[in-house]
Amino acid sequence: MSGNYGSYESPFCTRYASKEMQFIFSADKKFTTWRKLWVALARGEMKLGLPVTEEQVKELEAHVDDINYDVAEAREKEVRHDVMSHVYAYGKQCPKAAGIIHLGATSCYVGDNTDIIIMRDALLLIKKKLVNVIANLADFADKYKNMPCMAYTHLQPAQPTTVGKRASLWLNELLMDYEEVDYRIKNLKLLGQKGTTGTQASFVELFNGNSAKIKQLEKMIAEEMGFEECVPVSGQTYSRKVDAQVLSALSGIAQTCSKFSNDLRLLQSFEEMGEPFEKKQIGSSAMPYKRNPMRSERITSLARYVMIDVLNPAFTAGTQWFERTLDDSANKRVAVAEAFLGTDAILNIMMNVTDGLEVYPEMIKRRLMAKLPFMATENIMMRAVEKGGNRQELHERLRTHSQAAAQKMREGGENDLAERIASDAVFNITKEEIEAVLKPELYVGRAPEQVEEFLEECIKPVLSENKDVLGEKAELNV
Repeated sequence: MSGNYGSYESPFCTRYASKEMQFIFSADKKFTTWRKLWVALARGEMKLGLPVTEEQVKELEAHVDDINYDVAEAREKEVRHDVMSHVYAYGKQCPKAAGIIHLGATSCYVGDNTDIIIMRDALLLIKKKLVNVIANLADFADKYKNMPCMAYTHLQPAQPTTVGKRASLWLNELLMDYEEVDYRIKNLKLLGQKGTTGTQASFVELFNGNSAKIKQLEKMIAEEMGFEECVPVSGQTYSRKVDAQVLSALSGIAQTCSKFSNDLRLLQSFEEMGEPFEKKQIGSSAMPYKRNPMRSERITSLARYVMIDVLNPAFTAGTQWFERTLDDSANKRVAVAEAFLGTDAILNIMMNVTDGLEVYPEMIKRRLMAKLPFMATENIMMRAVEKGGNRQELHERLRTHSQAAAQKMREGGENDLAERIASDAVFNITKEEIEAVLKPELYVGRAPEQVEEFLEECIKPVLSENKDVLGEKAELNV
């Protein structure tokens, strides 16, 4: 906890999200970006012949970072307009340029373009962390690609898989999320300077109807802010569907991580795998022996929040009127920021957990061997048929013996299916012959090969493309 005990503080800031992500949604990031956009606008207008001087542009550049918040806040109390308050404050620091700040623009020029820039930067941080989770799980999948384990359908024992193959299922969904995030980054466009209803009428006035210069100004602003282009058409704002699409990508990550965390919580209950557990960590205040999967539980908890949060921009996009309304503002400044802070928190924990996953081979083997005789019945039946048995009769006998063995296990006994089959003359098969087919690796199909192929063909290209951001570690606050 921080030292501010007298007022509410978001747990995203005090407990969960990284300082990097918190900065991206900070006031400093927002308002310095506003100023950078005003510099880009002034520079472009100067180059295209409007009465803006090099001296004025340089004065604006000199005061991008040293924001006089006290002046802006005092002014906003008077005029009740955040953008004009910051124009005023900027002008106080830049008296020579005061008259040309925000020339021809509307509030959405700085507000909406900044929102896009912030989402772009936040998505890049999400992408970096996502890649590192993928790298951790790729190493894990490769290490355990050959280790047989019980697989489940309907949470009931089914044909065996391998520990690494199961990890590849988590990886595949993370890969889907990576591709979606990458697509969103590459397709984000600035709003540009579109004007009060998106017609650029004020710039038509400034440039005496010269459309080529208006379009050139937009291109110059986009390039200065690190974008290839601006949206082709809009009202006063960029389409709020952009927020909905970006948060849908974040929701996808939350869905994947929730699935992973639930699987791991079950596996820790089975005592087959576990999340990292520190030497002095306390699992329960009442039960000293416990090792609760608290990190995985936190992933599940935060993921639930992010998945629900995606409804906010969806409703906002669907209720915008004509060229814009202002019922988006209060909602989006909370919903978008918290979706990113929540996803960042989830990925911090994912990096931490996947970097230290614990595997308990003996328990995995014990649990698998307890059920393996049931999985081997088809192989046993085929051997008995080769010796002259009738498949239909053998199938019915196997069904009867399997049900009896399962009932014995439910009553606390051992799985004695092999003994039951060996003592049934119809099968004409010895216990040694049965035990010869009770080898887990015989029942995992192509799982090891599938892992190798998936890592080679799908995961390695992603890791190679992002090798400069690999090696990220996450320290959790709590």
